[in-house]
Amino acid sequence: MTLTIDALREAMRDNYAQPEGPARNARAERLLAEAEGIGEPLAVIEALGHQLQVYNYSSEKAKMFVPFARLLRMWDERPEDFDAYETHALHWVFKWVSSGMLDQPHIPLAAIEKWLGEMEHRYRLAGHSERAVRQGEFRVARHLGDLERAERAYAAWLAADRDDMADCHACELHGQGVWQAQLGADEKALEIWAPVLEGEHTCAHEPHAVLASSLLPLVRLGEGDRARAHHLRGYRLVRPMESMRGAAALHIEFCALTGNEARGLEILAERPAYFTDSGDPDSQMDFLSVAALLMDRLVALGHGEREVPGPAGTRWTAGALARHARGEALAIAARFDERNGTDRVSALVGERMAQEPLMERLPLGVRAVGAVRAGAPVPASPASASSGEPAGVEELLAEARRLTAARHPDARGAWARLGRAVAADGPDGLDHVDGLARAELDDHAAMAHDGEPAEAIALFHDAARQYEAAGEPARAAAALARAALLHALDDRPDEALRGVEQAVARLLTLHAEGLAAPREVSGGLLNQARIRMALLEGADDGTVEEALTALEEFAAPHGDDAAVTDRAAEASSLRGDLAARSGDLAGAVGHYARAAEIFHAAGLPWYAVEAEARLAGAARHLGDLETAERAARAALEHGGPYVQARWHARLHQQLAEVLAQTGEFGQATDHALEAAHWADEAGESGHFGAYARHQLGGWLLRMGSTAEAAAILEAVLPDLTVDEHGDGMVVQTLWWLGECLMALDEPRAAAEHWLRAADLAAAWPEQWDHATLAGLAGRALYRAELLPEAERAYGRAAKLWRELGDVHALVRTLRIRGWVAGGAAGRELMAEAAGECEAALSEASGEAADRLRAELADTYRQTGELLARAEDPDLREALAWVDRAATTFASAGPAYTDQSTGADLLAAWLLLDLADPSSAAARAGAVRERYESAEGETAESRRSEADSILREARSL
Repeated sequence: MTLTIDALREAMRDNYAQPEGPARNARAERLLAEAEGIGEPLAVIEALGHQLQVYNYSSEKAKMFVPFARLLRMWDERPEDFDAYETHALHWVFKWVSSGMLDQPHIPLAAIEKWLGEMEHRYRLAGHSERAVRQGEFRVARHLGDLERAERAYAAWLAADRDDMADCHACELHGQGVWQAQLGADEKALEIWAPVLEGEHTCAHEPHAVLASSLLPLVRLGEGDRARAHHLRGYRLVRPMESMRGAAALHIEFCALTGNEARGLEILAERPAYFTDSGDPDSQMDFLSVAALLMDRLVALGHGEREVPGPAGTRWTAGALARHARGEALAIAARFDERNGTDRVSALVGERMAQEPLMERLPLGVRAVGAVRAGAPVPASPASASSGEPAGVEELLAEARRLTAARHPDARGAWARLGRAVAADGPDGLDHVDGLARAELDDHAAMAHDGEPAEAIALFHDAARQYEAAGEPARAAAALARAALLHALDDRPDEALRGVEQAVARLLTLHAEGLAAPREVSGGLLNQARIRMALLEGADDGTVEEALTALEEFAAPHGDDAAVTDRAAEASSLRGDLAARSGDLAGAVGHYARAAEIFHAAGLPWYAVEAEARLAGAARHLGDLETAERAARAALEHGGPYVQARWHARLHQQLAEVLAQTGEFGQATDHALEAAHWADEAGESGHFGAYARHQLGGWLLRMGSTAEAAAILEAVLPDLTVDEHGDGMVVQTLWWLGECLMALDEPRAAAEHWLRAADLAAAWPEQWDHATLAGLAGRALYRAELLPEAERAYGRAAKLWRELGDVHALVRTLRIRGWVAGGAAGRELMAEAAGECEAALSEASGEAADRLRAELADTYRQTGELLARAEDPDLREALAWVDRAATTFASAGPAYTDQSTGADLLAAWLLLDLADPSSAAARAGAVRERYESAEGETAESRRSEADSILREARSL
């Protein structure tokens, strides 16, 4: 069946609303074939214009030239076939074609210059400004590297009048800012882009492109926070748009140069076709260039053999893709240079691929699967750092022993370096150290072990045997006490208690004989206390108290020995744990503070970290946020250089939560970003990292940064499961995300998230959240113009509010349903809402009754509005309802005066529509007089509206 031209237009509108890409292009081609069967030249003209549109905004830009040539030929032969709109459109797409030719290296430069001249000629004949022509000339000159011509054309572009052939203001500003950035004037570029970034000028592809272009200028200017926000906001916009490969490349480049290589890989993986789509060689070259840059960063970080996303059909390593992408990018650049007769494009591509990082790391907040950075660095030993050469085994052993004696946290890294050096010598490596050193290596390897407890326990026992053989029985007993602690943590209480009691008894005997140092005995006693604490089932169990007292009594005479003093501090911290378990948070705060004080007095601030972190938690629960913040900052400061990645994550998150509780959301987000980053590094993205991002998204939303919040929450949502994170966290994330999407004018997506949250909340004993979420979903669906779905969601909410007995929420929901339904059904729902109010009023009194009267009055007012806005309005009945609303608002008391006068003014407008200007003026005049001397925004609004009514009444 042949389409009509109206059906064709509807089909083209539907097709243009589809996602960019080959499917949309193919549909446009079929529509052209159908247009040719209609028998009207205008149908073909419009279908060709539609083809040009979809080709231009796709990866198949090279297809534009054929339909444009045909369209131009039709214009030259029969311009009368073009209506005003298509005449304008033909001249408009001249710009697309001329710039599109520049991006195709197979089109000769002479042909491009010829088409630019043709565009100038036709624009002059049509009476258009030369602004678009000079912009096109500027693009050619910039591409060729002809700086003098580019500057001349740029000045002429800006000087020419803006007319209806000029690019939209947002797109023009984008191009102008890019040029300034290319000249090194980053501040000037951002100044030019400001109206686009602030939403003053927008279009279908802006601020998308400006956000991408602004990333590196912001980083170069030291504005990392803004760059992160622009990345999060901008990539959300670019992601679904196939035509924005160049902008996606800018986001990958930003990631490669700010320590976010893993995030760059994720973006790279989302569109493998970007590697090979050749319809727009210029943006393909951009994409390949930044892919090579990103791969080079991975190779430099030691990940050359890592599997990475690349062109489909082949498994790629970072090293292999680096070579492939570089070769392909340079090959395209060479084609441009051959066409242009210069080497400029190749030089620019080479410079882009050779860039060095601008920042070591800029946390973005979104999860990057498979982090490529190392965790918290282990400081190099002074010996190896000073010489630049690997230290020998003897030197490394001496350094490890020195740091251990000093109780320095770098000792762990020193023993690890020694172990690697010994292992590097192969099977004979252990021959280079004596039996005592071998025992120490096993002992410290066990302490650093984070795998199965059985493996570490075996190492401790090996160390104990070797200590005995080396004549160090006290150190052997201390190693066995440490092994006993692992038995306790592995839920083997009998072995733990038996082992530690035997070890401590032997240590005390050896000490009495002068064969065990206080350090070794206090360590054994500390492990005994830790084991009893780990096995504690009741808060009043005296075994922990007994063990702590034994430790403290032993440590007391050795106050000048830091190795013993820190064990006394540990005892105080354990007392804090004991107090916290019994619910005595105030006591816990005192013990943790004492522990930290002892560590600092002994010159061991790094060991105070755990006590300070626990002090922060206990103080926060007591509401002492000042102490909590101080302790959290101290823990982060003292632990920063030494703790593992997972501890970095927890310390940053703890401080973030304290700061958020004090209202310092800006600082809180900074630390939450760090927490998420370190969680990724620790391999905890899906659990602790998800929690940090969940909180971060909520805080960003609280600050009004909705686009960034949406990006964070969308990224964390796939990681959240009810089983692992709880339905409360999942519901809250969905709730926040829905709020973000409504603010970003994406109501359909918001409704989907709110409905999912409502389904989860439906299983909760308390149904308030379920009802609220159902209502929110209804509002979003209504805004998305999905009226049947909105009615179902509001119906669900109304049923829940009725069951919950919340009359106000029920009435408001019924009124909204009335607006959704409209007509007679809407009026029935308004009547039902009024009935609910009246029934509740019969049982209410005082302030509650006044609130219900106001709710009833609002129902009357909205009934009147509904009637006035009907297709066949009954204005007199509408006026009666509004009058009734004003009277009822007044009866609710002076607190509702503003609502009552608002109804009076609505009545005045209806009177004007009923051709009764004198009554309208009387109503408006009374309101004007009431607010004559009042101050405030409402008073000003009422006076202004009353004056408008009075002027209108006088004119009738």
